[in-house]
Amino acid sequence: METILPIKGKVNYSITLDASVWIFDDRKIELEEFLKFDGSSEKNENDYIRTQAERFERELTGIKPPVNKSIKRFEKERILTGSFVIPLKPFLSNADPTNDSEKVQLDFKDGSKQSMTMDEAMNGFLRFSQDGKPLREDGPTHFYFGDGSNASEPFKYVSGITVI
Repeated sequence: METILPIKGKVNYSITLDASVWIFDDRKIELEEFLKFDGSSEKNENDYIRTQAERFERELTGIKPPVNKSIKRFEKERILTGSFVIPLKPFLSNADPTNDSEKVQLDFKDGSKQSMTMDEAMNGFLRFSQDGKPLREDGPTHFYFGDGSNASEPFKYVSGITVI
């Protein structure tokens, strides 16, 4: 199963992403949490950051090792059984779109394409796992708009991103 996702086109740095390693990325968000839309992807990101800050604080306060082990066990269980999305913005920003780029195009396995504004792409999220496993049948990724407008019907079979 191919999990490679190139970002190319009007960018200063063409980059290649591997969706299979995002399970270890701290920026991932549980799908269920992400789908609790209030119209703001920024709120979802802020909730995630707050949760991570609370975890960091627990680590600093010196929780006794047995509790710490159970937290790690819970995290492992969550990763092995969870469904996750990751924001597209950090990856798209790292590719450094050129000043004349206006749109982003999703490339699908079947060769079709879907265009959107740069803002829509920057606020979007990529789903990369279902029940702790890569999206094999309709992946490698799905695209969700940050406002949740396509939450019930995300773009599936996304195999590349082209800045145009």
